[in-house]
Amino acid sequence: MGEVVVTGFGVRTAFGRGADAVRRGVFGGVHAFAPTTRFDTAPYRTRFAATTGGDKPDALRDVLGECADDAVGMAGFTAGEDTAVLVGTAGDFAALTRFRRGEAGVEVADTVPSRLADLLAARLGATGRRLAFTNACVASATAIIHACGLIASGRLESAVCAGAYLVEEENFAKFDSGRALSRGGVIRPFSADRDGLLLGDGAAAVVLESATAARRRGARPLAGVVGWGAASDAHHIARPHPEGAGLAAAVGRALRRAGDPDGLRVDYVNAHGTATKHNDPAETRGLREVFGTRADRVPVSSTKSTTGHLLEAAGVVELVIALLALSDGVLPPTANLTGPDPDCDLDVVPNRSREADVRRVLSINAAFGGANTALLLERP
Repeated sequence: MGEVVVTGFGVRTAFGRGADAVRRGVFGGVHAFAPTTRFDTAPYRTRFAATTGGDKPDALRDVLGECADDAVGMAGFTAGEDTAVLVGTAGDFAALTRFRRGEAGVEVADTVPSRLADLLAARLGATGRRLAFTNACVASATAIIHACGLIASGRLESAVCAGAYLVEEENFAKFDSGRALSRGGVIRPFSADRDGLLLGDGAAAVVLESATAARRRGARPLAGVVGWGAASDAHHIARPHPEGAGLAAAVGRALRRAGDPDGLRVDYVNAHGTATKHNDPAETRGLREVFGTRADRVPVSSTKSTTGHLLEAAGVVELVIALLALSDGVLPPTANLTGPDPDCDLDVVPNRSREADVRRVLSINAAFGGANTALLLERP
């Protein structure tokens, strides 16, 4: 199997566009939550989200395009006929809502997931395959995993993988109706007093290439993708398996692919960490199953504590955060941590970033229906 490398990325969160904005916010342990003014929050249990850009979000296709432009620019890469474009998105809900209300200037076709992938490919000049992945909070991670499989097997030389979500009322209302949103205005993953998640704006794109193709054109890899895995425990429509079975299975596959079945070389984990009652202890148990007695010594943090939950974009944005941890030698903290929960008894890098010599980092995500993904990066 061939090696897969990351040669470029672009990212946008509520902190702004680019890596430095992520460093200031996520690695600074500063959360971006505030009352949102994009829609009337009076009917809901909370007013808070992590947003940027004013009352009206940008078109999702433009946000995807900006991140992809930054990624290919960093990589010095020109997309071509062997470049796939794989996008994790459920569509542009904000634009679709405006269309339903009869607002002018909205092309309904441009809100559809597959159309967003097609538009991004056209923008980049990529004429290879293009796919949209809609499987909720593992969508963009699944896009990356699919690309890695194609590249490693020699069926593809390069791919641009992206994902985007911007806070809008439809998903806000759904999570609110499920009583999943925090009423306190912040997310407190792994804390005893955690009371739910909050949504956030997020988008990112990464350029993936075979190591051979990158060398041929003189590109310098930012990291190698040495392991990836996906699994489903199908335990419950919304709750994770209480022992983290699906998560452990996905991570186990990633580690075996990387030649490290016991995870002895993993230096940091970017957790799914939603700050919900059921997720955090299940994730803790799943990681303890994977790492065994070493689990106490592996730093684990949830960067959703600063960015909010980015839904379909979570996988790719958090991969970029893990990549920055790898390149900068700094672990992002779990912000807003208060009293520890004995059922979440890991080293969660509380409240402040930490310098560390890291060579391998793991990023994990989960979604409704029991879906789980794991991506393992290695420093070149």
